[in-house]
Amino acid sequence: MVKLFMKRGYLFGIFLFLYAPIIVLALYSFNNSHSRGVWDGFTLKWYIQMFQDRQILTSLYYSLVIGTIASLVATVIGTMAAFGIDNMKSLPQGTVMNLTYLPVLNPDIVTGIAFMLLYIFLHLQLGFMTLLLSHVTFNIPYVILSVLPRIKQLDRSMYEAALDLGATPALAFRKVILPEIMPGVLTGLLLSFTLSLDDFVISFFTTGSGVSNLSITIYSMARRGINPKINALSTLMFVSVLTLLIIVNIMMARQKAVKSKEA
Repeated sequence: MVKLFMKRGYLFGIFLFLYAPIIVLALYSFNNSHSRGVWDGFTLKWYIQMFQDRQILTSLYYSLVIGTIASLVATVIGTMAAFGIDNMKSLPQGTVMNLTYLPVLNPDIVTGIAFMLLYIFLHLQLGFMTLLLSHVTFNIPYVILSVLPRIKQLDRSMYEAALDLGATPALAFRKVILPEIMPGVLTGLLLSFTLSLDDFVISFFTTGSGVSNLSITIYSMARRGINPKINALSTLMFVSVLTLLIIVNIMMARQKAVKSKEA
């Protein structure tokens, strides 16, 4: 009994440590007072003001557009790369995997400065395209690392059986392979979108004037003092990512239930 109580207390403490800052942030986004230390009643005015702020709306537009395009492109490229890596021999595969881990482990500030210097060297004007290229590039390793384990678990005989039954390679891939690796693909897509949405360091070094995502805008606003609109904006970003995560989990659970019934 005591052991169970300690386990649950330990688990509760971990979740409290992780989510207490977010709960406080969300709570103060409804605070009528401009002060962070005084609760002056419930209000939605910071949310209303946030949606009337042209700078925030523009940044939200760039964040969503870049996050969506970057995650989709990175998912396609990363999935294809994962199949290529899986078909390699052991030595080249190990080398490529080590090279894939490097961008993940590399500090963001080093990656951001490296991208900026590369674009300057190539005489590319910093702006939307350089920001998008950077986001696609730093997302690809995360997609590979999400999809590759699912590919390694594949039963290759199912694909060969589909070909023997007359399916074209494209049809066999769509009907047999893709459903099997879909959890990994969705995980990579969601991870890419989330990383792109809240990236600050790499975006700061690779964007130009007139193009800012939400992270850069929040940083600029925070330098002038903590505005309650930042709390409202951050809360909405957290709720959006949480909703997306719940939807993906529900989809995966339904797919698993359908497969269990078919089996």
